[in-house]
Amino acid sequence: QVQLVESGGGLVQAGGSLRLSCAASGTIFNAMAWYRQAPGKQRELVAVITNGGSTNYAGSVKGRFTISRDNAKNTVYLQMNSLKPEDTAVYYCKGFTTSYDYWGQGTQVTVSS
Repeated sequence: QVQLVESGGGLVQAGGSLRLSCAASGTIFNAMAWYRQAPGKQRELVAVITNGGSTNYAGSVKGRFTISRDNAKNTVYLQMNSLKPEDTAVYYCKGFTTSYDYWGQGTQVTVSS
């Protein structure tokens, strides 16, 4: 059974930091990504990392967020620094395979001003 389990969300003041983790099990993903969805908005891509370590970021988080991956632990991380109130959202982990994509259940990140 394939599972993605996120952790690390919470409440933080503007300017603070959080690190999200996504532990995967049941398969090895070609790429993994973080998405977020704020109330009333569409889900958007935040950052993606391939098996080889190539990364890509949304313009709104570039320079503040860092995605990384521990292949031995099958875990992907999102280090979020200099957080802003507009970063408030539910953050989802997504794993990509050649045949199917999988989503985690999400973790809430709230940034207070």
